[in-house]
Amino acid sequence: MTKRAYWAHSAAGLGREQWQLLAEHLSGVAHIASRQADKFGAGDWGHAAGLLHDLGKYTPEFQARLTGDPRRVDHSTAGAKLAAERWKAAGRLLAFTIAGHHAGLANGTGSGERTPLDERLQSVAGSASLDMGAVTREVAVPPTLPPPKLTCKPDRTGFALAQFTRMIFSCLIDADRIDTERYYLGLEGGSAERGGWRSLPDLKVALDAWLAALQRTASPTAVNSLRAEVLATARSKAAESPGHFSMTVPTGGGKTLASLAFALDHAVAHGLDRVIYVIPYTSIVEQTAEVFRTALGEHQWCVLEHHSAFDDDKLMMASRQRGDLESGRQGRDKLRLAAENWDAPIVVTTAVQFFESLFANSPSRCRKLHNIARSVVILDEAQTLPLPLLRPSVTILDELARNYGASIVLCTATQPALQETDQPERSFRGGLRNVREIAPDPGRLYAALRRVTVTNLGTLADGGLVDRLAGHSQALCIVHTRAHARELYLALKDEPGTVHLSALMCPEHRSKRLHEVRQRLKNRAPCRLIATSLIEAGVDVDFPVVYRASAGVDSIAQAAGRCNREGKQPAEDSHVYVFEPADRKLPNSMAVTAGAGREMLRLHATDPLSLEAIEGYFRHVYWSKSAGQVDGLDHHGILPRLEERSRDKLFPFEDIARDFKFIADAMRPVLIPYNKDGANGSELIDELALAENVGPIARKLQRYVVQVPRSAFAALAVAGSIQAVNPNRFGDQFWRLANVALYQDAFGLDWNEPTFRMAEDLIL
Repeated sequence: MTKRAYWAHSAAGLGREQWQLLAEHLSGVAHIASRQADKFGAGDWGHAAGLLHDLGKYTPEFQARLTGDPRRVDHSTAGAKLAAERWKAAGRLLAFTIAGHHAGLANGTGSGERTPLDERLQSVAGSASLDMGAVTREVAVPPTLPPPKLTCKPDRTGFALAQFTRMIFSCLIDADRIDTERYYLGLEGGSAERGGWRSLPDLKVALDAWLAALQRTASPTAVNSLRAEVLATARSKAAESPGHFSMTVPTGGGKTLASLAFALDHAVAHGLDRVIYVIPYTSIVEQTAEVFRTALGEHQWCVLEHHSAFDDDKLMMASRQRGDLESGRQGRDKLRLAAENWDAPIVVTTAVQFFESLFANSPSRCRKLHNIARSVVILDEAQTLPLPLLRPSVTILDELARNYGASIVLCTATQPALQETDQPERSFRGGLRNVREIAPDPGRLYAALRRVTVTNLGTLADGGLVDRLAGHSQALCIVHTRAHARELYLALKDEPGTVHLSALMCPEHRSKRLHEVRQRLKNRAPCRLIATSLIEAGVDVDFPVVYRASAGVDSIAQAAGRCNREGKQPAEDSHVYVFEPADRKLPNSMAVTAGAGREMLRLHATDPLSLEAIEGYFRHVYWSKSAGQVDGLDHHGILPRLEERSRDKLFPFEDIARDFKFIADAMRPVLIPYNKDGANGSELIDELALAENVGPIARKLQRYVVQVPRSAFAALAVAGSIQAVNPNRFGDQFWRLANVALYQDAFGLDWNEPTFRMAEDLIL
């Protein structure tokens, strides 16, 4: 009797002899996933996931689909059920990954957009017609599965098992995509072999040469001497064993390059795979990546930026609905729309992308997670982690070091008090232990690099603030809200050199505006910049005086970093004025931090930015947020919810992914046809509508995106002020600004303009 052949993928217009055999696909995915999971001691798990993920394709129904039958076939549940039946509770973790390898990790039980795992395991989907004879003949399913090699805190077992599941899921997703990509490219005579990067030792040599040249040409100033000391001390600590580190260096101390040098030295010393630089704001990802590229010279192409404004899963779904999931070039291009798998040696990304991916459940977000293992993760401006998610964020940093061989570097001028110690009055519960400082004597550094004098002005009305700003030739003013910044700009716009900066400007527009500001400052021309906090973290501007609306000490320190940045004036002549805006309601999200900031201004009036004041500030904030029955540092109760399921392992992956969001009010991207001074936003948008390979165009268009709250986005859409780009192809993924009158050079996108209000009036 002739044995029936089973196929994994078909090829349009080609005979079956060129289709991919299912057994070959399962073996290929198992091999890749096993190699990836080996990095954290789970090769057997990756291998098992790869073997079982497409088991449901051993059915007549799926094989009919490959020949044109349009009916949907569940080919994921069969392998999930076999895993759960064979390996019981451990198999349930594997079942999550197999059942979700297309749609994403579901909740273990209850409800959600995806069918919960317990319902999938009880269903008959994919089982009745499964050819077990072929499965037994072609798939060597291992009889046993070793337990995960995890070291867990007593109250973190559930968290550790859930993260282990995501890591195996990541290995499976990446392996499945890579093997499928190889098959389709092979049909075209191409190669899908990845890698080809320069090694970390090669990058270290390039950085060494650049830093040596930089130091040879640097002027012999006290600041440059301190920067050299910071660099040398950090590099001297690189041989220390992987784990947790801190780098506490004031603004201007050269921590960006010093942290990269430490990371490369440390990775080379311990055979780690890559460096991941995590930055709080998209606005400075490109700036930092450019610094690294310059330093690496001819190896600059080894730096990957990842800060996508678009939802790759929506693009994947659009392709699936068009029916081109399994077809030649379209299939290959669709696969490339998935998020980067971070296999580059240096990755520069945002905190949103990094942390939300670690708690995600979607295939595109999770695909890169296994490549975080055995990495040096530098968390720039570590104090900016959102308070409602602080405990889960710190826990995942600990987990990466504890079970995945990563080293974590908390890099900031205002080091948050995240260490757990044996002294309750100086301990962050559940925090990081054995954090080693790699900067030389932070207290001495702070004193040597102190460049400003902070003065508390108390309550200040807008009129008085405007008069003060008008009295300076060059000044920076930072306030809490865009509305307040706009009003101040309008009051000052007739003064020469008055400039407004807003997150409602697309990045290309903001870059040009900042270039203008830097030129004015350099030429000693009048320059009064009005902005919100977006100007603070890492934006390289140097004003002689700064006004900062009352905030946390960390924010005041960031504002101070924009004053006398190069140390050309005495600290006594460089003023940072903190004021309480009169008749302005403080945003609720800032109540605790601003209150703690006021307390530190009172207790440390002579130097509110001292290391003692900063430590006191963070302890005050963390303890305030932890008061009461609900822990304000884990607002959604993510940690206890995972721990509740540590026994049955039915983790609420979908709910956790929904709740772990750095930005609570979800935003939608709008493409701006910004064309000023050589920018080509409208051309790129037009190109997007017709592009065969969307990925490269989408990445370029991130320079022309403004993020808009969902409520405003809906109103703009109803008014016709924004329009979907090629909706037949992309659905609602890409939207462009159609009413260009709503985008102004002074303010960016402004949906309060009369042209939009009139449209709203018509709607209402």
